Amino acid sequence: MITASGVKPTVPVKWDRETFWIYGAIEPLTGKHFQQEYPKLNGKCFQQFLDWLSAQLGSDYAILQVDQAPAHTSGAINWPENIIPLFQPPHAPELNPIERLWQFLKKNLKNELFGSLQDLREPIQQLFEQLTFEQVTSISSYDFILEALFYAASH
Repeated sequence: MITASGVKPTVPVKWDRETFWIYGAIEPLTGKHFQQEYPKLNGKCFQQFLDWLSAQLGSDYAILQVDQAPAHTSGAINWPENIIPLFQPPHAPELNPIERLWQFLKKNLKNELFGSLQDLREPIQQLFEQLTFEQVTSISSYDFILEALFYAASH
């Protein structure tokens, strides 16, 4: 590329990045948590997670609190019969128990460098395996969260 003297050429750069997303759900009273890895954050992967979570629940029902991301609100989402969506207000991640768990887990990975996605997956899996009932319930069962869930369940 030729430019005027003293003018640096600009070239659009697209960095190739590998990513993965962890979809999760948490039950504040029992400490049960469910998580699955998917390659993208989109409606198709969210549907796969919902179907998987529904199978994990068996005959139990769950209220799943989700934000209003397009992947969660798409009309193409087929909500399983045993999962009831509860859409949280916009810009309020602190109300969602799973968001509190993500923040807790991220603290343990802060300032770490990983050579590959697999190198990142291993400590993440270890963190999930090491979670205790006490940790999960203390992170997720704040009074305002429980009150919101109980209120939503009664209406």
